[in-house]
Amino acid sequence: MDRAERDALLVVRAQLGDRQALGELVGQWHDPVWRYTRRMLDGPGVADDISQDAWAAVLKALPALRQPERFAPWLFTIVRRSVIDHLRAKYGPPEPADGDLVDGGEADAVLDRTQVADGLAVLEPREREVLILFYLQDLSLEDCADVLAIPTGTVKSRLFRARRLLRDRMIEKGYTS
Repeated sequence: MDRAERDALLVVRAQLGDRQALGELVGQWHDPVWRYTRRMLDGPGVADDISQDAWAAVLKALPALRQPERFAPWLFTIVRRSVIDHLRAKYGPPEPADGDLVDGGEADAVLDRTQVADGLAVLEPREREVLILFYLQDLSLEDCADVLAIPTGTVKSRLFRARRLLRDRMIEKGYTS
């Protein structure tokens, strides 16, 4: 049984009132949710607060989840909304969505997980979140698109741009590709 199937079973059991299944589900996803939130925000204290708010929203909405097999993208969509709400309150209105077009012709450097995690702090939230979801949370392009509420092609172009920016910043720091 893969992770999605196991999660779907736990979701259905939790929807039927099984507190142990709900506890297992939260236990499995608490750390990934907190790590995502921590990487997107400025400090562990803020991540604790936003993660807690996100979990409250998840628990409130869980009975209405109609596709239990899609729990991971659904969960990260809710968590992302909590993070964005916090960032909007902190920084004001979001910037316009430009820069989604792909530059052609550059070869991407291959980065390992450690390098990606180390370099995330230098990126803007928009680039950081697509890298976190795709590389660190191991979501598929389609699941990232669901979480970010954008087309799969836009996810691909954001990944391309984010990898390029990350590579450039890491070369500035002395890492070689």
